[in-house]
Amino acid sequence: MVRAGDEILELSTPTGSTIKVVKAPHPRSRRLRLTVTPGGARVTYPHGTHPAEVFAFLRRHADWLERKLDELHLKHRGPPPLKPGVTTLMPLRGESVQLSWHDGPYPRIEHREDELRLIVPRPHSRALPAARNLLAAFLETQMRRDLSRWLAAYVPELDAAPTGLRIKPLKSLWGSLDARDRVTLDLALALAPPPALRYVLVHELCHLKVRSHSVRFWGWVERLYPGYQAQRDWLREHGAALKAELQRLTVDGAEA
Repeated sequence: MVRAGDEILELSTPTGSTIKVVKAPHPRSRRLRLTVTPGGARVTYPHGTHPAEVFAFLRRHADWLERKLDELHLKHRGPPPLKPGVTTLMPLRGESVQLSWHDGPYPRIEHREDELRLIVPRPHSRALPAARNLLAAFLETQMRRDLSRWLAAYVPELDAAPTGLRIKPLKSLWGSLDARDRVTLDLALALAPPPALRYVLVHELCHLKVRSHSVRFWGWVERLYPGYQAQRDWLREHGAALKAELQRLTVDGAEA
């Protein structure tokens, strides 16, 4: 927000774009400070700071500033909405595939290498709920194929087994283990590379042995899936985008 007395600086970035930065003194500030919000960038500085010093500070942080603004704008916009009849790209098992719409007498999905073909009756706009349900069912089937194979390997090694396995959209979690030893996994993991899904499964299975996140628990995770840290880090970096993709592709709404 631009307030009375604020100035606007125009900063050229290394990529050739121009960023407008609100420049304002702060009565309690002891140093130059740059902040970025969805509303834009703002630099504050102590009274008496020379304008050249402010501009030099911005120049030093131009790369960071451009990157942060891009990230915020992407998060604010989110992925493009799923539009009936309009081809789009989506992630599947960590790869980008094309999602296309085709006419057919009944709803179904055909998977052809790097393409998912949504076959639905016309008009496509009226078939959108059916298309969303098709995608959710397809993604769950993809997950269960991997999970059944991994469970067969891990259960004997753990000498413990879950009482059930549910897959559904989750708002913030990737998985959970309830008091009845039933595992729940986020449907968004169907969009991630299989090693990330495998890590979450191992994580929840290890809670069958240790309910906390103690050193002993992580020892079990390392034993079953050496090098799991890379997959945990991947989910931390890309998780929000995956969950947003799932929301636009399938039925809206998620549980905690």
